[in-house]
Amino acid sequence: MEFLGFIGDVGFPIASAIGAGFFIFTTLKFILGSVTVQVGTINSMIHSLDNRVQTMNNDLVKIDALMSYALGVKPNTDRIAANEGKADARRD
Repeated sequence: MEFLGFIGDVGFPIASAIGAGFFIFTTLKFILGSVTVQVGTINSMIHSLDNRVQTMNNDLVKIDALMSYALGVKPNTDRIAANEGKADARRD
């Protein structure tokens, strides 16, 4: 009965607009709640894939350095420095 009293006080269009706004708010809250969970899952997947790529890159640089040493070729210092995320500081 309070709802009918509210409609009588503010009018039907305003009461229906408030009801529609509550419905939209509830729907968006439900949708965004599920989306944020999915974004968190995708973020953790991307983080793990990034770790795998860094590990594989480290392994490739290590293999490259070992093969350069075994074949007696000068190792690619730019590639080794880029793998470490900094410029080559050696003066050789």
